[in-house]
Amino acid sequence: CVRVWCVGARARACVGACVRACVCVCPSILQTAQRPREEKCGLLSHLYVHSRNFPVTSGLTFSKSSELNETVIQLGLMYSDYRIRGSNDRCVALLEALKDLIHRYTTPKEKVMARDFESKLKPQISFLNKCRLLSPSMGNAIRHFKVLISQLPPDMPEEQAKVSLLIELDNYKREKIVVADVAIVKYGVAMISNGDTIMTFAHSSIVRKMLCAAHKNGKKFRVMVVDSRPFYEGRTMLEALQAAGIPCAYIYLNAISYVMKAVTKVIIGASTMTTNGHCVSRVGTAVVAMMAKGHGVPVLVACETYKFSDRVQTDAFVFNELGDPLDLVATEVPHGNCAPVPDADAKLGDYGSNPQLNVVNLLYDVTPANYISIMLTEVGPLPCSSVPLVLRVKTVA
Repeated sequence: CVRVWCVGARARACVGACVRACVCVCPSILQTAQRPREEKCGLLSHLYVHSRNFPVTSGLTFSKSSELNETVIQLGLMYSDYRIRGSNDRCVALLEALKDLIHRYTTPKEKVMARDFESKLKPQISFLNKCRLLSPSMGNAIRHFKVLISQLPPDMPEEQAKVSLLIELDNYKREKIVVADVAIVKYGVAMISNGDTIMTFAHSSIVRKMLCAAHKNGKKFRVMVVDSRPFYEGRTMLEALQAAGIPCAYIYLNAISYVMKAVTKVIIGASTMTTNGHCVSRVGTAVVAMMAKGHGVPVLVACETYKFSDRVQTDAFVFNELGDPLDLVATEVPHGNCAPVPDADAKLGDYGSNPQLNVVNLLYDVTPANYISIMLTEVGPLPCSSVPLVLRVKTVA
């Protein structure tokens, strides 16, 4: 057996070398190995905390008993190190990993592909979930994939079944993400007027496409990019908009009250839209929406319908994801998609020695439906109250 103890920038190189020699993981280890939980306040004790102090591979023993795909290992480590962020990017990467699983799969003798492949899929998903909690978009994609597997005829030849699954995954990506984004961009551009001052928060791929398309169509407007710790994702948005030639201003989250009077529209992305019409997005989004509501500024949320969730959520404490507390202690600004670099000399560098102090790094917050003016989806601009209707129509279809 081989143990892997690597995360971060060297993860793919180190793990790649290991898994090429033996790409197997014991299923019992996947079920029982859980990274230690760091101490946190009682209100959030039910949430799983992601900590780089406990590498995701530290509890995994590689052997020849059960196969874990090399691509899945690399993808999980990239999730864990935040090198892939954003609901769409994470979902697209997952779909590509599933396609690689299909290519590498061979049905054992005297077994049916529909049943055996699903059993092979479970440890892969379990590993990804241990690296970082699955986003709602990823959960919806996985459920759709499992339905496709269950619908495979038992007598269908293996190669034909694999081709069928690959085609369906490509169709899912094209229809739910690529084509949906084109439609959302079209609706969003129609709502941007000449002379607008648009505020956006952090980085959303669909909002970036929308703003760039509006500028390409000749509309004159400027953008205020709001950013915050710990990942400073707004800098990625700022670079993309400046490269497109869009006039921009860059401010931190704590300064939005000073500039909101000059804003005419707020456009933000979403991780998911819940059944009660609330928007779950990167932490800080609710503050921007609340400030816009107070100043009478319309808030537009761009979200593909495949991100809609049948969950009802009214706060950010029951369901959420906790990032590494060290990310808030860090003072060195991250570059690109890397995680923040902790600074031992920071004010809170020794917070662990104080039992009365808990550093909480919530990754998402919940924006109430009454703060949102309209929701931009591929089926058209909709009120937030339309989420359960869309989900009902999808179920019937």
